[in-house]
Amino acid sequence: MAYMFYLKKCLLPVTPKDCKIKINGKNKKVTLINEGEINILKKPGLTDIEFECLLPNVRYPFAVYNSGFQNASYFLDYFEELKVTQEPFQFIITRAFPNGRALYNTNIKVSLEDYQIQEGADIGFDVKVKISLKQWKDYGTKTVAMTIQQKKVVASPEPAPRPVESSPAPPQQTTYTVVRGDCLWAIARKFYGNGALYPKIYDANPNVFKGRSPNLIYAGDVLVIPPA
Repeated sequence: MAYMFYLKKCLLPVTPKDCKIKINGKNKKVTLINEGEINILKKPGLTDIEFECLLPNVRYPFAVYNSGFQNASYFLDYFEELKVTQEPFQFIITRAFPNGRALYNTNIKVSLEDYQIQEGADIGFDVKVKISLKQWKDYGTKTVAMTIQQKKVVASPEPAPRPVESSPAPPQQTTYTVVRGDCLWAIARKFYGNGALYPKIYDANPNVFKGRSPNLIYAGDVLVIPPA
């Protein structure tokens, strides 16, 4: 089966023996008071891709080169450029049957997260590289055009002044000339309808009584009768 790995436009000379593609979930587990655990389903997170590739320093019959043989340093420089430029690129895996009929492909935009270079006696002059990719999703900020209309403020007319309420004129004081047989109780009952209000008349006429008892009034005394 034809099985090829591309990083951007670069074909890896030796197809990795396996590739791990992890589609991360973002579901959230919540514990309710009386219902136990529930799972809140959310959209999947970014996909992680990991694989290990062999970069030969000699040409093997099983290695494939699109533009002729390139040693390991060529591919290491290419990986470094992918990392330094900080730009996403397409990661493609093509799969086909020996007769050339396509099986299915993986084509995803990714960023190069990190890569590890491994050397050892078991691989001779060749180099192994462990590569980690992260799915990239295009995004952008949205701009909103806002038009601010200034509203003309019209001053409201001042309220008309409230008419000044004139206080009622104080009631005119009434005077009464005592006649023979009068008493303050009878005078209070005459003016107020209640003889028990006689102290009002007594208090209003200190100059008449001059310390006398309310019972001592004389004919001809002029008493000021205050309002009830």
